[in-house]
Amino acid sequence: MAYTRDTSAQDRLSGTEQQIVAAVEAHKNAAIDFLERIVNMNSGSMNFDGVRRVGDAFDAELANMGFSTEWIDGESFGRAGHLFATRGTKGPHFLLVGHLDTVFELDSPFQSFERIDENKAVGPGIIDMKGGDVVMLEAIRALNVAGVLDHMTITVALIGDEESSGSPLELGRAALVDAAIQADIALAFEPGDGNPETAVLARRGFTGWELEVQGMRAHSSAVFSEKVGYGSIYEAARILTGFQETLVGEELLTFNPGIILGGTAVEYDEENDRGSAFGKTNVVSEKTIVAGDLRTISPEQRSAAKERMEAVVRKHLPETDATLSFRDSYPPMGMTEGNVEVLSILSQASVDAGYGPVTAGDPADAGAADVSFTAAHVQMAMDGLGMTGGGTHTTDEFADLSTLPMQTIRAALLMQRISASWSQ
Repeated sequence: MAYTRDTSAQDRLSGTEQQIVAAVEAHKNAAIDFLERIVNMNSGSMNFDGVRRVGDAFDAELANMGFSTEWIDGESFGRAGHLFATRGTKGPHFLLVGHLDTVFELDSPFQSFERIDENKAVGPGIIDMKGGDVVMLEAIRALNVAGVLDHMTITVALIGDEESSGSPLELGRAALVDAAIQADIALAFEPGDGNPETAVLARRGFTGWELEVQGMRAHSSAVFSEKVGYGSIYEAARILTGFQETLVGEELLTFNPGIILGGTAVEYDEENDRGSAFGKTNVVSEKTIVAGDLRTISPEQRSAAKERMEAVVRKHLPETDATLSFRDSYPPMGMTEGNVEVLSILSQASVDAGYGPVTAGDPADAGAADVSFTAAHVQMAMDGLGMTGGGTHTTDEFADLSTLPMQTIRAALLMQRISASWSQ
């Protein structure tokens, strides 16, 4: 589907805003050329040289517009690193968030940009999220052409390991959190739920969990007896059923056991998401490991879910024991009044530009993302401002190129309107 402007709405825009729109339109072909260039640079999360090359491409563009740039080395968290760029000291402080890496490593068969027709192109990471990074860059460029960059402060954060985060995650996101503490508004350019008529105002957080269960190894003829008990697999099944009965049905809360290993001996390779188990049909299981995720919309919901899960675990079957551990990863990004306000400004700007209103997407359709690390520190946060298309994380990933100028105009007008009203 091609998205076009209703130009009859042009009179709703101020003179400066019309300059912004004209600047985006004038540069849209060059923007697609730049998108093709960076899509053709492999930047799988573990291709450190490739991630750095894409960062260098953005570094040059931002430096040409007066930004001070810094590459933050990722050696301490086992990844390539991040590009940060800053400009300005006045007005609202925007933190613009994107990422340089993709899920497509050097051994992927999917390596290049291909133009299918006027409005469709395919390529690795074309919308997740190199297209969004270009929307961000072009919005800054249009604001610069219109002469309004000096009325705002901008920090650009292009993360190098969003698709496969380094460890410890706290180190990998420390610079982003520090930038958020200094900022007023965080805007992120992921493709959102794939619908350009929506924006992301809330994202669920991600918590990993691991259940380790012990039973008594014995001949199966004695299972359920007072001396031998039930074994680790029965206990794991009881616990998982308890999780289901306790947690299922609560709005925006999901839990998922993604891997289970049980038997006499178990080896679990958490880093590589694989493992092995040995057992015999006539032996009561001694050890079971289950690992999964928990997704919640608020810190309060996350804490309550953990407490309910721990309560289930404590009710052991005879001669079994179990421990449950959690690893908080991406924090939740809750719906706030500030987020609703920034959506209202975006939607009106979109209507005035001739694109129609923008509504809030369903948080259940939005996975974890880096903007969540900023949300607790800023007055307003929004994601889903990038290009749209489909097939993300697959070799069918494609972009609707008509959404590049549309999303750029929306983002630039949003920033200009916030800036223009900031001191009023």
